[in-house]
Amino acid sequence: MTNLSESDIEKLALEELDALDWDTAFGPDIAFDGPYPERSPKANYSDVVLVRRLRDALVSINSEVPEEAIDEAVRQVLTLESPALIENNRRFHQMLTDGVDVSWMGEKGEQHGKVWLLDIENPKNNDLLAVNQFTVIENKRERRPDIVLFVNGLPLVVIELKNPGAEQATLRQAFNQLTTYKRESPPSLPTTSSLSSQTVCRRASARSPRAGIVLCPGAL
Repeated sequence: MTNLSESDIEKLALEELDALDWDTAFGPDIAFDGPYPERSPKANYSDVVLVRRLRDALVSINSEVPEEAIDEAVRQVLTLESPALIENNRRFHQMLTDGVDVSWMGEKGEQHGKVWLLDIENPKNNDLLAVNQFTVIENKRERRPDIVLFVNGLPLVVIELKNPGAEQATLRQAFNQLTTYKRESPPSLPTTSSLSSQTVCRRASARSPRAGIVLCPGAL
């Protein structure tokens, strides 16, 4: 294990995720200027939600809801309501667990319902994508987490990997790096700033993986 590089560990992690039925992609390949673009050229690397995947997943999960309600749910997911990171994450978590409240005009007038972001009853109906080297640029600062896990186009997990054979590559270093991602970019859209929508931060060496929620203490 000590002869492994961090890129080797990254490859192993992606292989494990592939075995668990996650699709995998290389970040530059799905950039707006890559061979398989999934990001907006207007955002110029500041976006982190894969909007097409999100919308397609919501249509699949919420087949009884009209398209205008799906569009409204996508708008709510992408809309800023607070300048505070923790408040945005609290709101986003509520949408994940309780669904997104929407309304639309039907034959009997205005109707109200829910758009669900995740299919809990049928997990295989969710779009699972693991992306390595996913670049985010905001306020002229560039960040590139080792692996980001997208569920239905939403970045829910950020993974920072460290080589167990490197003397300075500790879990504390991985934690500090994740903290830097959050600190150096201001809270913006709940799913477009510093990958701030993630509900889990994962820092891992080959021997001692750790995971925690946003703003989790380093001792977790």
